[in-house]
Amino acid sequence: MHEDANSEGHAEELGSSPSGADRPFLALERELTLLLRRARASQGEMAREVHPELEPSAYGLLARLDECGGQRATALAAYIGVGKATMSRQLRALEELGLVAREPDPADGRAWLVALTPDGRRRVGQVREARRARYVRKLAHWDRREVAELARLLHELNGVVDK
Repeated sequence: MHEDANSEGHAEELGSSPSGADRPFLALERELTLLLRRARASQGEMAREVHPELEPSAYGLLARLDECGGQRATALAAYIGVGKATMSRQLRALEELGLVAREPDPADGRAWLVALTPDGRRRVGQVREARRARYVRKLAHWDRREVAELARLLHELNGVVDK
C-alpha cells in the first residue's frame, strides 16, 4: 500500500482553516497547482524529445492524434480548448516539421483529417513509452489498484472540468 509522507497532516485537513476556507479544497488546489506546474515543465521536455523545434503546447495535440487517429481540425481545437486560428497555426507548424499531414475525410470529401505521419507516430510513440516507463519507475511502490484509482479519479475530474 502507498504510504504518503504527509499522511499525519491529512486528518486535520478535513475541516476548515482559520480563514474559514474548506481545507480539503485548499489541499486540492495546492496539489493540483504543483502537479500542473510540473506537467507544464515535463510537456516542454517531451515536446523537445519529439522534435527540437516543437512548441510544448503542441505535444498534447500529437498525443491525441496518436490515441485517436485522424481528426478534423475543429474536433482537435474543441478537445484541446483553443480557437480555430490557434489550431491552424499549430497544425501548419506540425506539418512543416513533418509530424502531421492532412488527408481527405473519407466520410466527407469536402473536409480534411489531420493524422500523424509515420515519422510523427514513431517519434511520439518513443516519447510516450519513455514517459510511461518513468511513471512505472516512480510509482513502483504503489499498489496497482491505487494507480488505477488515481487514473479513475483524474478521469472523473477531467470530465467535471470539461462541463
